[in-house]
Amino acid sequence: MTLPHDHHHDHDRPGLDVDGAAPAAPVPLDLRCYLVTSGSDRRTVETAAAAAAAGAGIVQVRAKGLEARELLGLVTAVARAVGSVAPACRVLVDDRADVAFAARARGAHVHGVHLGQDDLPVAAARALLGPDAIIGLTTGTLDLVRSAEGQAELLDYVGAGPFRPTPTKDSGRTPLGIDGYRTLFASTRLPIVAIGDVMPADVPALAATGVAGVALMRAIMGASDPAAVVREVLAGFEGDPGPASRGAPRQMS
Repeated sequence: MTLPHDHHHDHDRPGLDVDGAAPAAPVPLDLRCYLVTSGSDRRTVETAAAAAAAGAGIVQVRAKGLEARELLGLVTAVARAVGSVAPACRVLVDDRADVAFAARARGAHVHGVHLGQDDLPVAAARALLGPDAIIGLTTGTLDLVRSAEGQAELLDYVGAGPFRPTPTKDSGRTPLGIDGYRTLFASTRLPIVAIGDVMPADVPALAATGVAGVALMRAIMGASDPAAVVREVLAGFEGDPGPASRGAPRQMS
């Protein structure tokens, strides 16, 4: 069954303007170049900011080894750096909805969380973070994508992988390859982000499958010129209609 993919997700929905002026239009969620960070030092912060300035639409802060307080500090530092150079770039926290909540509560430029299958349930994360937060969920098999589709009103996108075997994470799932994404795309209205050792050279073929974006860690974090990698990724989506063509929006009240 092929489901419609004719809308985009809008966020930062405006409330009442203080002066009574017409509110600004919502900003579409740009998933094309999605950075997953590594490390927890100044270089992590600087690389995230450089990627955001070059056009990465999402920066997910991932630091599995940090305790909550340390992770909150890193998230806050990344959010400050990203927000100062690229206000439209969204910052997400890997796994930890509680840390995302704490960062948002202190006014940081943090927009939501990316959940794994063993993290807080999607409904609980949505209840914690509120209707305007961005919530993504890791999938990678047809069954997991179909399960996520059943929660489409609570989710903004799904991550799906691995594209190929990756040294940074052993999910136990069979690599999808290009053809695997076509099957997943036809099975959900949610935007799909391909992940798992994706390289910039892979992007045109992946974009042609209908995915909304690609997530990269090593290709950007390990680059001598992260901005150049981001530009190459975005160029791989050129000729593609963009985020409005892939994935139906979560309906928000």
